[in-house]
Amino acid sequence: MIDHFPPSFPPLLPDPDTASVLLGGLTPSQFMRRHWQKKPLLVRGAIPGFAPLLSRAELFGMSQREEVESRLIVRQASGRWTLKHGPFGKSAFPAFKQPNWTLLVQGVDLHDDRVSRLMQGFRFVPDARVDDLMISWASEGGGVGPHFDSYDVFLLQAHGRRRWRIGRQKDLSLEEGVPLKILSHFEPELEYVLEPGDMLYLPPEWAHDGMADGGDCMTYSIGFRVPQRGGLAGEMAQRLADDYEDETLYRDPKQAATLHPARMPDGLQAFAGDALRRMLADPRALARALGEVMTEPKPRVWFDEPAQAWLSGAVVLDRRTRMVYDEHHVFINGEAYRAAGRDAKLMRRLADERRLDARAVELASDDARSLLGEWFASGWLHAQVG
Repeated sequence: MIDHFPPSFPPLLPDPDTASVLLGGLTPSQFMRRHWQKKPLLVRGAIPGFAPLLSRAELFGMSQREEVESRLIVRQASGRWTLKHGPFGKSAFPAFKQPNWTLLVQGVDLHDDRVSRLMQGFRFVPDARVDDLMISWASEGGGVGPHFDSYDVFLLQAHGRRRWRIGRQKDLSLEEGVPLKILSHFEPELEYVLEPGDMLYLPPEWAHDGMADGGDCMTYSIGFRVPQRGGLAGEMAQRLADDYEDETLYRDPKQAATLHPARMPDGLQAFAGDALRRMLADPRALARALGEVMTEPKPRVWFDEPAQAWLSGAVVLDRRTRMVYDEHHVFINGEAYRAAGRDAKLMRRLADERRLDARAVELASDDARSLLGEWFASGWLHAQVG
């Protein structure tokens, strides 16, 4: 196991126009134009010399924690699949030498600084689109069956070998009576064997099937968020409704006596439609609601209060903190703040670089330092050591 990276990886902020070993010599700009949501990319030696950032024991120990999402998938000799959700006791796992089983641990970047640092290398994609890093440990022959994802994914091999078969699947029908979303008629077009440091990028809905080849293996999956339109609209509407202040009461002085009391009044329908239009009429309110929704921490995430009081100095965002900005706001962990002028530049720098040096904090306004102090007290950022 290692707890370090090659000297050049990951960069503080990937330069969009600098060739990247991670992307096979492409610049991030070239990758986004040629491959992002378009076609796969295989990169041999994406991270030269790469090895697991967590040992097998650390990964399995993480799956035993209540706050960590994990799954155990076993393909029986009969061909039947079983799926169990963690947390797991130590006796829950099959023998390591038993073939055809997999442990999946989700959101490892939220629980380990080394893995969180690895994610920084993929920040040529906007933070609002980044989801998490999942680690898959598989015994010989282990996998989750042929399937497709609705999101982009980078599959980085960390240990052992995994054989990937991929294809542009047209028939997306699934096997019935199986606890996993396994394709019924998988038709692979390409096949690759990935070794440590190799990486495969797949756009959404590219079918793929990965199996440990020649022994156990460990794969890191960097996945991206794909908000569903209806779900996103619902979450934003709830945020807007919480802040919407219009106490106008419905009035119907011209309502006639009716023979059909169960019929919805036309006037009430028009009143409700007007209420929604008014709530959605402010572009800045919509932008604020979007930023709040997209930075809301995941359900199992909570922050630790600091052991010491706030001392003005260099700071670094907690690995679990989500922070983005737009032209008028800064968003952090589901909250929105209006920002302008020098303070806005400072907060945008913090969001982009995820840290501020002592000099930047010293030059911040009293209001900005006060806000940093509040975030420190909430555990959203920490004093940077070293």
